[in-house]
Amino acid sequence: MEHIELFFKSIFIDNMVFATFLGMCSYLAVSKKVSTAVGLGAAVIFVLAVTVPLNWLLDQYILKEGALVWLGPEYAEYDLSFLSFIMFIATIATMVQLVEIIVEKFSPSLYNSLGIFLPLIAVNCAILGGSLFMQSREIPTLGLALNYGIGSGIGWFLAILAIAAIREKIRYSSVPPALRGLGITFIVTGLMAIGFMSFGGMLTGGDEGEEKESTEVSIQKEEKKEVDVAEDEKTKELAEITKETEK
Repeated sequence: MEHIELFFKSIFIDNMVFATFLGMCSYLAVSKKVSTAVGLGAAVIFVLAVTVPLNWLLDQYILKEGALVWLGPEYAEYDLSFLSFIMFIATIATMVQLVEIIVEKFSPSLYNSLGIFLPLIAVNCAILGGSLFMQSREIPTLGLALNYGIGSGIGWFLAILAIAAIREKIRYSSVPPALRGLGITFIVTGLMAIGFMSFGGMLTGGDEGEEKESTEVSIQKEEKKEVDVAEDEKTKELAEITKETEK
């Protein structure tokens, strides 16, 4: 249940584009055609799915305070968390270079259409944001880190795919001259962000229901305790009265 909840939250509620507005430069520049948006979105999913678990391992076993205890008790006090940014960016850059080589080898047309924005994934704040959010939220297991990376990538993919499809249709629409280009794109992005935020109630309703049930149970227990205490006091008073009458 935890895996499913984290997966859908990272796609819809904590969407990289619509919730935190990360990766907007690539989102706006490469979303003029659906074909290029699909290619870049798939590359982002792959990079996030690989870098978030790798950076989780780096954080758990090298960077965080006490992570080096596996080397021996004398290393238990070491804290290398100040190297997080450098290590995370190095991992991301390595994976982006791998993606660039693969795309250039197997799809030269996509490589040419993406242009400079494919190597710029290395400095895409959405990719680094995935690893930093993973670290700040203290995701406990490697499986959840992989889940979060894939979900965040799919969320970014859906965002750029949706805006690319809309921009292709807008090209044949009568948009006011003052809003043509990025103006109408920002307006549509804001409207889609509102739509994605509506999923929050769907995914948190179960938690609220469970909390409500637990509070009702606790109230019933407290009321039962109060009734039991009142009955005990009454029985004590009756016992005292019977003793006095017997005397």
